[in-house]
Amino acid sequence: MAGKWAIGLMSGTSADGVDAALIEADAEHIYGFGPALSEPYDAAFRARLTSTYGGKGSAEFIAEIELELTRRHASAVLHLLERAQMKPSDIAVVGFHGQTIFHAPHEGRTWQIGDGALLAKLTGIDVVNDFRSMDVAAGGQGAPLVPIFHKALADALPPEVKRPLAVLNIGGVANVTWIGPNDSTGDGSLLAFDTGPGNALIDDWAQRHKGTPVDLGGALARMGRIDEDVLAHLLSHPFFALAAPKSLDRNAFHSTRVDHLSVEDGAATLTAFTAAAIARAVDHFPAPAQNWLICGGGRHNPVLMEALEERLDAPVRGVDEIGWDGDALEAQAFAYLALRSVAGLPISFPTTTGVKQPMTGGKLWRAS
Repeated sequence: MAGKWAIGLMSGTSADGVDAALIEADAEHIYGFGPALSEPYDAAFRARLTSTYGGKGSAEFIAEIELELTRRHASAVLHLLERAQMKPSDIAVVGFHGQTIFHAPHEGRTWQIGDGALLAKLTGIDVVNDFRSMDVAAGGQGAPLVPIFHKALADALPPEVKRPLAVLNIGGVANVTWIGPNDSTGDGSLLAFDTGPGNALIDDWAQRHKGTPVDLGGALARMGRIDEDVLAHLLSHPFFALAAPKSLDRNAFHSTRVDHLSVEDGAATLTAFTAAAIARAVDHFPAPAQNWLICGGGRHNPVLMEALEERLDAPVRGVDEIGWDGDALEAQAFAYLALRSVAGLPISFPTTTGVKQPMTGGKLWRAS
């Protein structure tokens, strides 16, 4: 049985651009994938967008950014349709994550900007957005939301990809989904949480010292030496003592502790911090992961990938090696979550966000 076509949109905490992806699915199963694309933000817009992080800026300024952000997402949708040779009427729904500018679930607050009603009008397609608020209002962390999609993908993997399985997304913040062995009903157990910083501290360091948005190829870190005392201090952050599930705001960690280091040593130490924080995730797993599958921009950093291989006692590989599109995965996930939202099915769970019971989420905006 074939599903419906849906588009997912993602603009992550790295704020490097819009990812858009097509999937064919229903609310429970994934049947196929269409094309995907990324449309980068120019430096000026990225700077204006990230200046709103923490909810900073006047209401008028944030509204102005939200309008431009929404229009850029609409452009990505239309370009994707053109690439796929499809019409708006071919698409059941768009999952519009928006841009997180504030996330403090312990305060019962999360804020993703993006105008769902306007996006529906501009694209002529029904839109679901605001995926996190319902979970946070019910006492959950509001993140991560991708685990149920990871599980749907993992259920289609060949048996030689042994479980338990860890799917690690290294974006601005890193998060992991632990997928347990299938039980007699065919439903695997699920656990997910943020592990700590992903690329954010490394990116900010490279931007500040070299004027580049990333440490391309891990070149700076490769030339540096890890300061073990600084690393130990960074790992003493109280977040790591919290029980899972747990989540973070992008700006929960700061690079000031490495400011006295050289550019190269700072990059090496921050890269080691991301890897060491991820390795600490295993302390929360019900059983050791037999495989680690890596998605997100961090998998393109060879120094970070090598550090993970050294610290994790299991095979580590990019998801592209098993046929998943590591650059489109999060966008694909929000297409799937939109279909689940429209069907009224859960998108978050007690073991993924800490919410008391499985929760649906999202707001539907009709194109008509």
